[in-house]
Amino acid sequence: MLTVQNLTKKFKDTTAVENITFSITPGKIFGLLGPNGAGKTTTIRTVLNIIKPTSGTILFDEKPINQDFFNLIGYLPEERGLYRKSKVINTILYFAGLKNLEKKYAYEESLKWLKKLEIENLMNKKVEELSKGNQQKVQFITAIIHNPNLLILDEPFSGFDPINQQLIKEILISFVNSGKIIMLSTHQMDTAEKLCSDILLLNNGKEVCSGSLSKIKKDFGTNNIKIEFTGDISILNSHPSIIHIDSYSNYAEIQLKDDIQPADFLKTIVNEINVTHFSVIEPTLNKIFIDAIKQNIN
Repeated sequence: MLTVQNLTKKFKDTTAVENITFSITPGKIFGLLGPNGAGKTTTIRTVLNIIKPTSGTILFDEKPINQDFFNLIGYLPEERGLYRKSKVINTILYFAGLKNLEKKYAYEESLKWLKKLEIENLMNKKVEELSKGNQQKVQFITAIIHNPNLLILDEPFSGFDPINQQLIKEILISFVNSGKIIMLSTHQMDTAEKLCSDILLLNNGKEVCSGSLSKIKKDFGTNNIKIEFTGDISILNSHPSIIHIDSYSNYAEIQLKDDIQPADFLKTIVNEINVTHFSVIEPTLNKIFIDAIKQNIN
């Protein structure tokens, strides 16, 4: 288990992270979320022992994280950390060597992951000759080549098309099923919603909300519906039962007043709008993210 308790990090007169607490159990993906400048990267670097906390404790398997844990942790930073002039296979083997992997084993694992990520034909290319997505695959391999128990991923889906995003998601799910601990920092709320069982939402270095995603959705839940339609729905902009409406090309997400039953609302609009689908929805993580940050600012 990874445990972070009352973590605070100050840089001179700036408090980057203030008194945050969370824990991650094996077999879980934990989402560390927040807007730019929220304190996510500072939190990650403190957990990795790259920078020291001003106060608070960080424990992995009930022990302080130090050099003894170096080979048990995998880290994928948001910024590229590859040697652009080096060949792909040499780059991977170099990082494997830093994790004290025996060279023959490291080479076999490199070939396995290159094949798994469908870039084995690029192994002798220079990193700078690869597309952004394929560079990200190489960097992902360097983070997992040593089979870490704790994996910290900062924007791991950057540069990937939907097919490769799905490939990485499947690998992460396999890691979870094998009992690994994964911390995921991303701006892609739909991805976090699908993968994370627990989240911590930060803003200005402080906790906005945290806990299981299901509980947070329940806490932030309101009387929301989704309608799919054809034609014009501008008439809904002044509907007395609606608190807020987000309208798109062929569907709308609508927040109704608390005393309005969705079925009753549907009856009031079917003669005015061509509704093709109607459903009651729970708030998306993206909406929770936006609403929570707005409340925190206000």
